Amino acid sequence: MKLALVGYGKMGRLIEQLAPGFGFETALILDEADNQAGCGITAEKFKGIDVVIEFTTPEAAVANIEALARLKVPAVVGTTGWLAQLDHVREVVEENGSALVWAPNFSIGVNIFQRVVAEAARWMQRQAEYGAWAWEIHHAAKKDAPSGTLLKLVDEMRRAGYDKRIDVSSSRAGTVPGTHEIGFDSAADTITLRHTARGREGFARGALEAARWIAGKRGFYEFSEILFK
Repeated sequence: MKLALVGYGKMGRLIEQLAPGFGFETALILDEADNQAGCGITAEKFKGIDVVIEFTTPEAAVANIEALARLKVPAVVGTTGWLAQLDHVREVVEENGSALVWAPNFSIGVNIFQRVVAEAARWMQRQAEYGAWAWEIHHAAKKDAPSGTLLKLVDEMRRAGYDKRIDVSSSRAGTVPGTHEIGFDSAADTITLRHTARGREGFARGALEAARWIAGKRGFYEFSEILFK
């Protein structure tokens, strides 16, 4: 299958390196200079492309998704920081009969961690003496804070019925790939749930797994929907 990369930073380069192992040939690469405001996403360039993986910036993602939807090219979007426009993006993809998989985090471990956190929140809702926090740290270059992953974790806690206060905080420093922590504290004890990424490879492999799944399909999906089917 022919793969296009929209965005060619560290994640894009790693995806290109791993793509053959998932049955892909990287046939097109658009970096920031090639694709101002989505102008590089044209029918001519994307002829014969089976699927796209998009890792760019929050400012660029929506225009890229709109352009890809008009071409009906299935897309995997790993960019975070644009989810306030999620309903609009879903509408664009569905109106054009296109396909998209999105996630705040494509790490399989993180997606399992979300389910662990939701289950803990369901039980802790009954325990009035505990307070809760949600914290994350990423490298200094990450632009959105809190991260999309932390916001998703908090959302999963709310969906599980946890309606008490959750103290949410973020740190940005150095080259940390990403650590997310959910905690519950009382006078008696502390419970800490933590996921620590050792690098970007888990994100890249998850995105490629999603790309392999969405190729040839139509519809709008969150990664966890296809991961746990």
